[in-house]
Amino acid sequence: MPQVVAQVWVPVPRAVAFAVSQTTGAARLAWDPFIRSQHLVGADRPGTDVRTFTRARVGGLRGFAMVSRYVSYRPPTSVGMTVERGPWFFARFGGGWRFGPTTRDGVAGTTATWKYTYGIRPHLLSLVAEPVGQRLLGRVIRVRIEAFRRACSDPGTLRAAL
Repeated sequence: MPQVVAQVWVPVPRAVAFAVSQTTGAARLAWDPFIRSQHLVGADRPGTDVRTFTRARVGGLRGFAMVSRYVSYRPPTSVGMTVERGPWFFARFGGGWRFGPTTRDGVAGTTATWKYTYGIRPHLLSLVAEPVGQRLLGRVIRVRIEAFRRACSDPGTLRAAL
């Protein structure tokens, strides 16, 4: 199954980096360029088996819609999700975000690693679509993780996350 991975270092403790990554509402919309709207389904806070409805800024007039489920939620180290309902061309889609303490140039911080795996349907389409998906999805993930990096340096975002 194809994978896309992006990594960034941020100058905040991993608990803070994790909290920023899991912001919702206006705080999330302020930093995440992928999301047009997002909310938890039937829950007040994220956790294992909690579902999230997300409408993306990309895909058609209204953007792709998807329902994902947290398959793991381990603050402050990691979070994993799988898409249960999403764009028709994904046979499977899932991702994991990991946060590890890292010191860089004497500054304590966190390395965030975001990894996504996916499969394309129909299978014959995958021969052409997977290489295109690597480029497109890779670009989306790099733009998002860079926005996350900036958010971890923004006092307003940090206040909203904590």
